[in-house]
Amino acid sequence: MDRTACVDLPDLPLQLLLRAHPDWRKTPVAVVADDRPQAEVLWASTSARARGVLPGLRFAAALSLAPGLHAAPVPSERVTAEVAAVAERLRAFTPEVEPSREVPGVFWLGASGLSRLWPSLTAWGEAVLARLREDAFTASLAVGFHRFGSFAVARNGRGLRVLASPEEERRLARETPLHRLQVNPRAREVLDRLGIVTVGQLGALPLEGVARRFGPDLKRLHRMASGELRVPLSPERPDPPPQVRRILDDPVSDAGTLVALVEEALPSLLEEVRRRGRRVAALHLGLLFDRLGEHAERLRPAEATVEPGVLLELVRLRLQALRQLPDRVQEVRLLVEEVAAGPRQEGLLPSGRKREREAAERGLARVRASLGPHAVVRAGLMDAHLPEASFTWEAFDRLPDPEPGQADPPRLIRRLHHPPEPLPFRPKQEPDGWMLRGLDRGPVDRIVGPFVVSGGWWARPVHRAYHFAETKGGERLWVYYDREHRRWYLQGCLA
Repeated sequence: MDRTACVDLPDLPLQLLLRAHPDWRKTPVAVVADDRPQAEVLWASTSARARGVLPGLRFAAALSLAPGLHAAPVPSERVTAEVAAVAERLRAFTPEVEPSREVPGVFWLGASGLSRLWPSLTAWGEAVLARLREDAFTASLAVGFHRFGSFAVARNGRGLRVLASPEEERRLARETPLHRLQVNPRAREVLDRLGIVTVGQLGALPLEGVARRFGPDLKRLHRMASGELRVPLSPERPDPPPQVRRILDDPVSDAGTLVALVEEALPSLLEEVRRRGRRVAALHLGLLFDRLGEHAERLRPAEATVEPGVLLELVRLRLQALRQLPDRVQEVRLLVEEVAAGPRQEGLLPSGRKREREAAERGLARVRASLGPHAVVRAGLMDAHLPEASFTWEAFDRLPDPEPGQADPPRLIRRLHHPPEPLPFRPKQEPDGWMLRGLDRGPVDRIVGPFVVSGGWWARPVHRAYHFAETKGGERLWVYYDREHRRWYLQGCLA
């Protein structure tokens, strides 16, 4: 008999939000529709639900129930991209993978014919869950016989459940509470008043009465629960990404020769992308060296394109940045990441703006190609008490939209040294005589402080007394005395 499995990543948008904010895990958390007080709550964590925060509430009402509630929207594009990425990982275990179109995070897998690859379905299921745990996902997996039965069992448990017979699947599915399934909250509230709380109790009701009272969605659930409607598995059959492979008879070590090879191979590759009605979001350049093995570079244009000149320029910049290849190249491989070609219409007249977003994006793409993908970053704030730990450098794909506001008064920019620079001994007379930056910068003319930062007892005790020191040369320096090391350090400067 054919076996069908169901993987459930419960509340996938909520899991994505917690993965982006791991410090929220011990607090009530909710995913909202958008960033405004009256936004609807779409998903809520267990601790939030315990305080009465349920999907359908407005954020302002939810905040009154759980004052410490953290909430943020999760864009649908991000959820869609993660569903596609998880489906691709699951195809390493079975070629038949069907993501749910109604419930994000639910996947049906074909589990038949795996006995020659795995010692048992239990071993196969444990490997699937282990792969999902590597990506920090909470998941459950039910290996059953039918689409609805495996779905209901997976939604009603955690971990792995391998069902021995269709009868066991049917029994466990009938015991599944309706609140575990995608049932309209209003319909479920009415059913609760009638004492109908499980799939089996719903299946015992007359079909026509359910359809007339609750509509087509619950009618379809009733038919699947009773076994009248059995939807076959419809796995996705994604086309493999377009790629070109060139094996070189004579290995080369010249970057210019590689650029010429890429220029020759790009037209046929892009023609295949055009035929699919798509565009290139990123180009992977793979090199197989004589002694060093495989190496790959990912080049991303400012926007998805099928123009060979744009991609060839990025390849040329990346290879020229290497100056000299570390080894001879035996094989060159080009592989593209595709996206759908969206409609685009140019303006009738030029905009006349001095600063063009597209030109800025193209400039950043060239910088990434020349210096590597981590060359373009921005500062992200971190919750830490030490200055050097209060931010991190994070990559970003797109320039944010400009948000002009009222002009602020001029502010000094604080530039940090990482790590802080040790300073020479400070004399007892204050402040004259302290040559903080050497003879050429002059002595300290004025010093303000201390501003004490203390803590870190949970890891490494820290006690710093920060000061602002101004030299006769006009420099404004940010220094501190470290009590643990009994030494002065330069943390940064103000400009």
